[in-house]
Amino acid sequence: MDGVNRIPWRVGVQQRVLPTYRAPFFAALARVCEGGLGLFTGQPRPQEAIESTRAVEGATLFPARNVHLLGGPLYLCWQAGWSAWLTTFQPQVLIVEANPRYLSTPWGVRWMRRHGGVVIGWGLGAPETGRLPLLAGLRHAWRWRFLAQFDALIAYSRRGAAEYAALGFDPQRIVVAPNAATPRPTWVPPQRPPAYPQGRATVLFVGRLQARKRVDLLIRACAALPPALQPRLHVVGDGPARPALEKLAQAVFPAAEFLGAVHGEALRPIFEQADLFVLPGTGGLAVQQAMAHALPVIVAAGDGTQQDLVRSGNGWHVPPDDLPALTATLAEALSDPARLRQMGMESFRIVSEEINLDNMVAAFMRAIHLAWEYRHGGQSCT
Repeated sequence: MDGVNRIPWRVGVQQRVLPTYRAPFFAALARVCEGGLGLFTGQPRPQEAIESTRAVEGATLFPARNVHLLGGPLYLCWQAGWSAWLTTFQPQVLIVEANPRYLSTPWGVRWMRRHGGVVIGWGLGAPETGRLPLLAGLRHAWRWRFLAQFDALIAYSRRGAAEYAALGFDPQRIVVAPNAATPRPTWVPPQRPPAYPQGRATVLFVGRLQARKRVDLLIRACAALPPALQPRLHVVGDGPARPALEKLAQAVFPAAEFLGAVHGEALRPIFEQADLFVLPGTGGLAVQQAMAHALPVIVAAGDGTQQDLVRSGNGWHVPPDDLPALTATLAEALSDPARLRQMGMESFRIVSEEINLDNMVAAFMRAIHLAWEYRHGGQSCT
């Protein structure tokens, strides 16, 4: 088998949609794919408010036509165009989203099997749902039948890997690739003063302003703090929820400042002037940007991807949609600036040494070689 420092095969990746934040990862992956990298991806539903990209440096994009079926917990998707893509690109390794709701994926897997290819699933995990025993059993069988077709699995988190193993997938063929959005920092972390400038901390949120981000909870939590602990609140981003959030802030916490959408290097001084980063709702890979600027973080507990990133040494997890818990955690965090500084340096260490784009690419490389070895042994692919 070839060394794991390169990928000698043509690699195809299926994505339902290709968010802009994923472009740097796929560009980095393309640089180690000697046979080429092809991306098969469609467009999101309008209500999803996902900013998608149509170009990735070093990769070839093939458009899929997403047919969205039903909605909510019953959502299903069919991606048209598999045949044209596979016939044109002829991938030797295929990485697909490990989501059984994408009904067309098994067709692509069968094509790969007929052509001697390797198939890897990439997903969040397979949590228990707590449903009635009969329904839980049917769901378990459905999931296992879907996962059993893969040569290897890539999990976003250790929790996700454990869930796949609990379903019966061989742990030796599961690789954890923590969800990364930023490269390893190449700069020296900012040195913040021991005490808050002018006696008040600065709390920061960065992200799209939409309801699921729960910035309203953050505004209310800041307002509920004792006056001596109330911080400056900087809200960076834009989106459909901004007018309502500004109105709420005017009513309950006028110290909140809405800075609008800021990107790239313009974000650096904003991160460096902050003392604490808070993500009160779902999503938010800006957490890693904050950590790369030596900020401690508070995040809402979610799908497990934040558990590997945010630990007791660099931040806090709070239950989602829980205003008292968020308020109490803010009070604890802001009451000890010296501790925040130490936690911020641990954040910087984590993204420097553990969770970054470089290590994510390395994990994908391990998974590809592992899957090839499982399917073909030491044989080369021509």
